[in-house]
Amino acid sequence: MVDLNHVVLIGRLTRDAELKYTSSGQAVCKFSIAVNRRKKNGDQWEDEANFFDIVIWGRQGESLNQYLVKGKMVGVDGELRQDRWQQDGQNRSKVEIVANYLQLLGGGAGGSGSGGSSYGGGSSAERPGGGQGSVPPDGAAHSGGSAGEDGFADDIPF
Repeated sequence: MVDLNHVVLIGRLTRDAELKYTSSGQAVCKFSIAVNRRKKNGDQWEDEANFFDIVIWGRQGESLNQYLVKGKMVGVDGELRQDRWQQDGQNRSKVEIVANYLQLLGGGAGGSGSGGSSYGGGSSAERPGGGQGSVPPDGAAHSGGSAGEDGFADDIPF
């Protein structure tokens, strides 16, 4: 049997994303989201928030950083990664979600209604500018002839 590490979440950003660079120049975009769930406590239903730290590496993180603002709803598809270290003789660990695919959803700060734009799929080297054939959430298309980023004409007859 093969191991599986796959996470899918939909939630709202709890703060604006932070974009930093490693010493080798690799971009790292970090943010956290809150995912609400309802649970029953006796006769009453209560909302409970769960918080998750998300990391996006490379060009995808660079291009998405400007859209990842507090309150924005996003869908995240990725995998869990555990970081372990020692601090003051104590073993410490932290679990983060490394996003492979991110969907910007409507609503929240900077929201554009109920629509959304998706970014992801494959490695970041395959997606210069944050996603092959994707349109930024502001709806602005890229200029440069009748062929899109992927080399296909916009008016495909089927």
